[in-house]
Order: sequence, then C-alpha cells, then structure tokens
Amino acid sequence: MTIDRRSFIKTSALIGGAVSLGLPGAAQAFTSDGVRPLVYRPEGGTAQPKPLRILILGGTGFIGPQQVQYALDRQHKVTLFNRGQTNKELFPAVPRLLGDRNLPNGHDALKKGTWDVVIDNPTTNPNWVRGAGEALKGRVGQYLFVSTISVFSDYSKPGMDESGPLHQPTDIAQPFDRDARYYGPNKVRSEIEAKAQFGEDKVTIVRPGLIVGPGDLSDRFSYWPVRIDKGGEILAPGTPNDPVQYIDVHDLSEWIVRCGENHTLGTFNATGPKAPTNIAEMLLGIKSVTTSDATFTWVPADFLAEQKVRAWSEMPVWQPAMGPTLGFMQVNCQKAYAAGLTFRPLADTAKSTLDWYKTRPAAEQEKARAGIAPDKEKAVLAAWHAKVGK
Repeated sequence: MTIDRRSFIKTSALIGGAVSLGLPGAAQAFTSDGVRPLVYRPEGGTAQPKPLRILILGGTGFIGPQQVQYALDRQHKVTLFNRGQTNKELFPAVPRLLGDRNLPNGHDALKKGTWDVVIDNPTTNPNWVRGAGEALKGRVGQYLFVSTISVFSDYSKPGMDESGPLHQPTDIAQPFDRDARYYGPNKVRSEIEAKAQFGEDKVTIVRPGLIVGPGDLSDRFSYWPVRIDKGGEILAPGTPNDPVQYIDVHDLSEWIVRCGENHTLGTFNATGPKAPTNIAEMLLGIKSVTTSDATFTWVPADFLAEQKVRAWSEMPVWQPAMGPTLGFMQVNCQKAYAAGLTFRPLADTAKSTLDWYKTRPAAEQEKARAGIAPDKEKAVLAAWHAKVGK
C-alpha cells in the first residue's frame, strides 16, 4: 500500500499544514551542537521566575546546552560540572567546575558551593549518582535526575504510567557495564541511588522517551527528515496507524528547568506528543516542511522481520504495535502534562532538525548512525512489490 501526502491530507494538515513554515526563527542557523536562539515559548513558560543557583552536571552534550541557554535566558545563575572536553567552546562566560566522574576523586570539585537545583544529565553509571550525592551532601535544594522510559521491563500493555514494572536494578557493588543490555537496569539503580543520596523529598526523576531534534548525533529521528527531503519512494514501517512517541530536545530541556523553578518533585514519564499520534501523521507532518515528492510504501512488520529490517535502528521512531512492544509507543505521561510539560509543533521540530543536519560535516552526514541503508531500502521495496504485485 502506497500513501502520499494528498491521500492523507486530513492528518497531514493537522500536524503540518496549519503550523508549518510560519514559525518565527524557524530558518535560523544552528551551531554544530544544535544550540540556537530560543524562538518558541510554550504557554506558561514566559513568566520571569525567581533567579536560582543551578548546577548542571554535563551541560555541553545533547540536552545540556538547551537547558543552559534556557536557564540563562530566564536569568538563573548557572554553573557547569564536566570534564571540559565536549563542546568546550560553549558558554565561555558560564562558570565551570572540572571533574572526571569515572575517577575515585572525580566529584571533588562539587564539595564547595550550595545549589537550589542540580540537574544530572549524562548519567547511566549509578556510581556517578552516588559520587555526586556524597560530594554535594546537605547543600542541594533539589536534585533532578534524567532517567529513561527504558527502566520499564514490560511494554506489552498500552498506557503504562510511572508505576509500571521496572527492570531488576544492577548491583552497584559490581563493576559498571555499559553494554546496552544493562542500560535500563543501570538507570533503575541510578534512580534508587538518587533517592538514597538526596532523599525522596528533594528528588525529581524524569523518564524521557526518544529525544529528538537539533544536536542529536544518534540520527534516530533525523533519518526521517533527511530521507523525506531526498524524495522518491520511501519504505515506511508497519501500518500508518502504528503509534509513535518522541519529545523535542527543547521541550524536554526547558520543562526540566521549569521543574526546578516550580520545585516539582516526584517521578515523571516524559514523552509526547500530548495528543496520541501515529507514524503516518509523523512522516506526513515532516514532509509538510519540505518540497519533497516523497511517497510512502507501508510494509508490514512481519515482512520487515523476514527481510531482517530492524525496528528502531533501521526504521527509527517505530516499534511493531503488537506483542511485547505493543505499549512501547503508548506510555502514559499524563502526570508530566499536568506538571507543565508542553510541546512545540512537529513542523518546528522537523524543520529545525533538517536545518541543523545540513550544517553537519559531510562525513557525518554520509555515515548516519540510524536508518536503513539506501541499497537495502531499494531491495526491500523491490521484494515487497514482487510479493504483492506492484
């Protein structure tokens, strides 16, 4: 089955037509890390808050720069703690504490200073949380830990909220293992350690889904704007109605800062959009910000499996809406929405991602980390057409 923009015009218009190219600042240039002037402000995010002393652990990777810029825009006093190696040219006027969290004394720089809010961004290693807690003990008003929805052990049921079943946590006494199999279990242990170190009455746990937008070097979303922009027949996974969830890096980062401003405590699933959406609405919404002639050929999950096309990596932002992954893209985030998490239009995310991607070095653009290879896409499409009769 092949669907183009015209045949899906109603849902396309909902996502893209009314909101697409008219966004202020949408065509502004991006730096290589995706930082840009903040041109979109969600409702409720404009009031000038009381200035806070905010310590950001990390702050120069993917979500960190967006947090820093937003916090500075809102007149907070920001300090960074990191190794000083990633994007070290960013924010030269922001004070920086240096430390390598992999080293026994790597958190020593945190033993001085008092902070209203500490945001811990890059942490998968629970020993990092323990080290930060021991160094900062008694001098933190709120500790905000960025976790993941990958802490859950069962995605077979849609609508899972924060009380869903978790992975068995890793043993913090054992050597840290960064293998992907332990990503969720390590985050579970990190959440436990956060509460143990700082106290549940001072901790906010944010569990994002797939974070997308400028600065994402994983290519797990950018594959689609880039591929759609190239045009032609595109392999689309599953059915048009398969649910998807994702969150723009700016929306997540800005909400995290506002959680500090509002002293929002507790555990929150944090992905979107707020209104349920599907893969067809996402792809057609992305197309609406291009002049592409792309069409989408929907290939069932079982045929993709036969062709050894991997969900999530080769077909990004998608998991089969069946069996053990039925609920993976239908996580309940109502608690976060009630706490002020808001979302910009998909058109803004798609346009800003595509603009940023085109600023990346050619070598990076040629070696995307996600998405199906062009030759394989053509072969799978040919096999599908041969099976069903084009």
